[in-house]
Amino acid sequence: MFTYDETNLVCIYNTGSRTGLIADLTLMQAHLEQDEAELAALTRSTLEKLYAMSDADFTALELVPDYREDEENSNAG
Repeated sequence: MFTYDETNLVCIYNTGSRTGLIADLTLMQAHLEQDEAELAALTRSTLEKLYAMSDADFTALELVPDYREDEENSNAG
């Protein structure tokens, strides 16, 4: 359902509830600068998915940040 980056964004801003997360992401999005277009797009796509799901669906999510990609990149160097 959520992409790797969306999952990590949700984990960073997760308040424990879908509505709280939506509120925090909406607030954060309002403070983004023009040069943060990639983060703005990521936030929009995440919000769309959050709005489309129920509170029960959100509660059932297994929200664990996935650092494997970061670890793989740090081991490559």
